[in-house]
Amino acid sequence: MFWNILQPIIGPIIEKLVDRIPNPNERAKAKEQFEMELMQAVMSASTQQNKINEIEAAHKSVFVAGWRPFIGWICGIGLFWAFVLQPMSAWIFAAFIPNFPPPPQIHTDNLYQLVLAMLGMGGLRTFEKMRGVSRETSPLGSKQQ
Repeated sequence: MFWNILQPIIGPIIEKLVDRIPNPNERAKAKEQFEMELMQAVMSASTQQNKINEIEAAHKSVFVAGWRPFIGWICGIGLFWAFVLQPMSAWIFAAFIPNFPPPPQIHTDNLYQLVLAMLGMGGLRTFEKMRGVSRETSPLGSKQQ
């Protein structure tokens, strides 16, 4: 996943560095090795972030473990306002109180990005639930109790 993001940025740099190697066989080996090391570094960073996320989620304090659900609720409320409450309120005001100003609209562009990112994480959590992983069955959860 991260390699797809980094490849267009780092690919030209790798090419310039590797092109300085005169032997074509050594050049190909160097490029392959550099890309492999870069992939390993990206995977290591991702693994470390996953460990941090697990520790945060297992925490008993709502201020540590609750920030993700809080963001989820804010996104849900924002979408509910943008697609249900605001349009219905605007219609009701226009139909029954014509001189009343319409309720404000919110810009949903950034909200969509956040919701889609969180739904991706929700998909991962659904996969964990299907495999029977929870705080109670997690090795991290049992250590902190």
